[in-house]
Amino acid sequence: MNIAVIASIGLGGALGAVARFKCRDLAEWLLGEHYLWGTLLANVIGCFIAGFLLIFWQAAQVSNSVRFGVVIGFLGALTTFSTFSVETFQLMQQHLWLKAGINISANLLLCMLFVFFGAWLGGRMAA
Repeated sequence: MNIAVIASIGLGGALGAVARFKCRDLAEWLLGEHYLWGTLLANVIGCFIAGFLLIFWQAAQVSNSVRFGVVIGFLGALTTFSTFSVETFQLMQQHLWLKAGINISANLLLCMLFVFFGAWLGGRMAA
């Protein structure tokens, strides 16, 4: 791996981490202070972008530096599976089983839906 790819992953990671933090702020502003909304928002946005680029980039000439910087760096830092897992575990520790189940279901279903939606939109725009 060359230095340009590593630099693009680092830059993408820094931007993704800031975007993740701002998703939390946006969710708090829109929906009130509850940590689960920010995580769900970041995961849904990240899944949409991943699905979109998966299809859109098939028709585009995109360098590995850009691909890796966006997918590994930006989306890797933006999406928050570890945070989702910790938050769900905390709900389970508090015996909030319904909330834990809703959190698991919402993240899984919405993220899969937005991967498909992003892929559909990417395919339409690439055509």
